[in-house]
Amino acid sequence: MHQRLAPPQKGADMTDAIRAAELLKEHRKSIDRLDAILVYSLGERFKHTQAVGKLKAKHDLPPSDPAREAAQIARLEDLAKQADLDTAFAKKFLNFIIAEVIQHHQQHQSQP
Repeated sequence: MHQRLAPPQKGADMTDAIRAAELLKEHRKSIDRLDAILVYSLGERFKHTQAVGKLKAKHDLPPSDPAREAAQIARLEDLAKQADLDTAFAKKFLNFIIAEVIQHHQQHQSQP
């Protein structure tokens, strides 16, 4: 004979729901903090790439450096693997950033 288990008590369900809501809230707090870190990190990164763009323009260097970009993509792919992050996503993300940086560098090239 199979023994049937009693259904969970209402109090246990409520406790589980409250705990799940608390966990969700904590995960969302962490996500919000990480989003802030990403935004501020990107802001800091773009300050440096703007300075690089101005230097390149001043010294008539090309706005794009394919060897550097390839090395950066390879480096980011390695970091993504270490972080257990989808490498295709990481590559798309860096390619997007590189495209933005090159566009900014080209703007510096066209300014007197």
